[in-house]
Amino acid sequence: MAHIIDRRLNGRNKSAVNRQRFLQRFKGQIKKAVGDAIAGRSITDIDNGEKITIPSKDISEPVFSHGRGGTREAVHPGNKEFISGDQVDRPEGGGKGSGGKASNSGEGTDDFAFEISREEFLNFFFEDLALPNLVKTQLTTLVQHKMVRAGYTSDGTPSNINIIRSLRGAQGRRIALSAPHRMKLQEARIELEALQKTGRGDTPRAVELKEEIERLEKKIEAIPFIDTFDLRFNNRIRQPKPTTQAVMFCLMDVSGSMDQARKDIAKRFFILLYLFLTRTYEKISLVFIRHHTIAMEVDEDDFFHSRETGGTVVSSALELMYGIIQERYPTSDWNIYAAQASDGDNWSDDSPLCRDLLIDRIMPCVQYFAYIEITADMRQSLWREYENVKETYPNFAMREIQTPADIYPVFRDLFKKANSA
Repeated sequence: MAHIIDRRLNGRNKSAVNRQRFLQRFKGQIKKAVGDAIAGRSITDIDNGEKITIPSKDISEPVFSHGRGGTREAVHPGNKEFISGDQVDRPEGGGKGSGGKASNSGEGTDDFAFEISREEFLNFFFEDLALPNLVKTQLTTLVQHKMVRAGYTSDGTPSNINIIRSLRGAQGRRIALSAPHRMKLQEARIELEALQKTGRGDTPRAVELKEEIERLEKKIEAIPFIDTFDLRFNNRIRQPKPTTQAVMFCLMDVSGSMDQARKDIAKRFFILLYLFLTRTYEKISLVFIRHHTIAMEVDEDDFFHSRETGGTVVSSALELMYGIIQERYPTSDWNIYAAQASDGDNWSDDSPLCRDLLIDRIMPCVQYFAYIEITADMRQSLWREYENVKETYPNFAMREIQTPADIYPVFRDLFKKANSA
């Protein structure tokens, strides 16, 4: 019997390398498990890890063995069914258990279960998704700054002194100032040594050279070891920290026809979109607009839990959104995304106005606009008018959602990559 074992060398971070190799090897099974996990959990809890189970048959190692062949004779003690000369059929599967099921002998192999982290879970979840028409319009300068090194300066506080740089400068200064004296000192010593070798060490010239050597040595020693001129300090400046920023508009109908179940579906879709945007932008602003006959900008709690009655005028929310864009989110500085959730109910006279607002004002400002209609009934006038917007702007998308189970497929369909199937 021969076994194939992977004995490729590992890097320094052996465990991390092995884990990534494992995740890559069983990528298909893990993605399927992640998809099943979405259907079984609330999307509000999507920002967590997950326990993944892989069937044992998918992780079994390949085994090569010699099959039994030819004609063999065997004696079976206690035989009551066969006599000499009878042929016994070979058991199916070669007489071996499958290894993945329970057996009467108590042996078997359990499915392999392991935990994937939050980051790994989201990587698999968002792997084949991409923001359509993602154009980072500007690396804007926010109020946040960071201190960065900017060379050295001759002025500063003692805590910022750079000792090595200061000593290096002091050494260079001493070498430069003492170079002429050292040259003369060397010449005087050579001449004095020559006089002493010829026996003229007591001549006036020799005495003069000794005095010159002493004078030059004192001048060299008088050069200070370090001077204030030599001090160098680490220079740090405040530099704007560039980052990408986006704003996400959440528009939702809160009229009497939008019951709590529909609001819950809309909430899950908004949360999913927000999680997706946080993987692309460092700074995300949220604007919540609820509307019935009138529109209001509210906080998140009122947006999802307020109860209203009355009719629906969708154009009021679109007009308020456009006004907020003009006032607080100029398109030159912000990437603008919008998601609108509604049951499709709207006054017939108002739906054409919604179409015109989107085509003439809002769509030229936004990167992407997603409209989801949460209803099991037939499509109404708002959907028909929005189809005209979709034909005009490719960055406008619209889908129907009937049950919470539809959220994940619709979301993937809205934000799939252009080259994905």
